[in-house]
Amino acid sequence: MKKIVFIAWGLCMALFVHAQNKDKGKIDVQEHGKGFYYETILKDVNTVDAAQTQEEPYKRFVMDQSGMNLPNKVSLFTQKWAQPVESQGNAGDCWCFSTMSFYETEVWRLQHKQVAISEIYTVYWEYVEKARRFVKERGNSLFDEGSEGNAVARIMKMYGAVPQSEYSGLINGRKYHTHAKMMEEMKSYLMSVKASNAWNEEVVLNTIKEIMNYHIGTPPTSFTVDGKTYNPKSYLKDYLKLNPDDYVEILSYKQEPYWQQVEYKVPDNWWHSKEYYNVPLDVFMKIVKSAIREGYTMSIGGDVSEAGFVRETQCAIIPDFDIPSAYINEDARQFRFSNETTTDDHGMHLVGYLENYNKDGKDWYLIKDSSSGSRNNDPDAPEFGYYFFHEDYVKLKMMGFTIHKDAVNDVLKKFNK
Repeated sequence: MKKIVFIAWGLCMALFVHAQNKDKGKIDVQEHGKGFYYETILKDVNTVDAAQTQEEPYKRFVMDQSGMNLPNKVSLFTQKWAQPVESQGNAGDCWCFSTMSFYETEVWRLQHKQVAISEIYTVYWEYVEKARRFVKERGNSLFDEGSEGNAVARIMKMYGAVPQSEYSGLINGRKYHTHAKMMEEMKSYLMSVKASNAWNEEVVLNTIKEIMNYHIGTPPTSFTVDGKTYNPKSYLKDYLKLNPDDYVEILSYKQEPYWQQVEYKVPDNWWHSKEYYNVPLDVFMKIVKSAIREGYTMSIGGDVSEAGFVRETQCAIIPDFDIPSAYINEDARQFRFSNETTTDDHGMHLVGYLENYNKDGKDWYLIKDSSSGSRNNDPDAPEFGYYFFHEDYVKLKMMGFTIHKDAVNDVLKKFNK
């Protein structure tokens, strides 16, 4: 009997010790008007929304990462070639900036060409296709800035691609993107179309194009690269030599059957694509871990509005006051997606890894980012425009990624056709 009591007491003590939280939180006070977004981007675009003019400092609860041994130096990571970080400015186009960065790296991996491909060219035609669906659905389709990474392949198949130098989307001397006024005009116009029941697709699309041409310029139909003339489709096929059909979307969420292609049910999947390969979480993580070591990068998306996502250190960690590492599994992941504490709010480019930094057997990942939050540091430092994600953060909060099919051939073979 004493032995049983002793064992029970020992188990209770083990659970008690295991339950002790070592991570701490703090209230972070962010002074209004400070940081790269306010001091650089908004000064250029000269648009301060009402929601951004609060006089009181912005307060948020964050993980206290002070004093932690963090690998927040780019030089620590084994990384793949990528173009220098580029800002998306005040535009909600992370889906395109991250994925186009990924395709630039793919051109280097496959062709050993260093190219810079226009993001805004893809964004332009994405808006056209959103407006087309808005007409077809008689207004019952989302028209907003957000989209998903696989939209880039879809638009490239339809409209090709152009060099960044031929179409930046920045006119009148502007250095940073802003689509707020343009989006306001397009939405207002589409609402008038709906109100008047004027569903003439040709007229609607021409008007949407005219609004964009005014704000971000008219996209080119031909251009010269290395002394040869291309149009957008021949540039994609003959110069970049990218085949959009070679790229797949890997997803892991429990609400849909694993080992099937499913719809990713988030607003930014506005065209209701059902091309996502849904895999169990252990498979998802195995792909991430192995692919980056084998020379593949990926455009990855998920939630960055977390207490453990700290912009001062540029590190993303899951604190144990959220959930201990040992309990991060597909149920914890789905629970947060279902109650909307995990949202699909940002796309980034995973370009490198660091193995076993904390002697815990887990990776850190180097994340190239187009948002302003990754730029609140020295613009001349290598870390400018990068984040550092712990493996647990990817496991709990990153929902899916775009990758070349060769990196996942064994996985794709398991799917029912």
